[in-house]
Amino acid sequence: DALATHFEAESCRQKFAKNFTGHHGPVTAFALARLCYDILLADGPAAALAAREQVVTPALEHVIEANTLLSGLGFESGGLAAAHSIHNGLTALPATRAYYHGEKVAFGTLASLFLTGQPQSLIATVYGFCAAVGLPATFAALGLASVSDDDLHRVAAKTCRPGEFIANEPTPVTPAMVVQAMKMADAYGRQRQKN
Repeated sequence: DALATHFEAESCRQKFAKNFTGHHGPVTAFALARLCYDILLADGPAAALAAREQVVTPALEHVIEANTLLSGLGFESGGLAAAHSIHNGLTALPATRAYYHGEKVAFGTLASLFLTGQPQSLIATVYGFCAAVGLPATFAALGLASVSDDDLHRVAAKTCRPGEFIANEPTPVTPAMVVQAMKMADAYGRQRQKN
């Protein structure tokens, strides 16, 4: 969930979208969202290892702070966008209900990178982070190994319904664009697994 904070806040900043207080986010919200992302990249893999080994380290403490404080302030004051809407869309498929909110948001974040045309270097960095900490980067990792186009269109329709946060993206997004972004996220994830 914290991984999405920077990307969603940045979309809201570019669009001048309103945050949860009904106002445009303050500059500190966007700085905190970016700090959250930077901490995750720097300390996330070591924190994940510490958590698996049930030991407390500075890296783990930094990531806990990023997940609870910085992510919370970042989303509440910065705003939400595509990643959370894609999460909401994915809940239309019963197979995804066995997965955590943050796992679906992480996949939504990956799809949003393709949706918003992010540079390949950034995409590679975010996928590397997801691999290092065990976040899903393919349909199969969300229980959707044999997902149909019809199901993806159901997800996209729910993602783009009126009132969804995807409207906070800087440019208009259609369900067809969401389907293509999810397919690219899955294809890129599968390609990385092969390599």
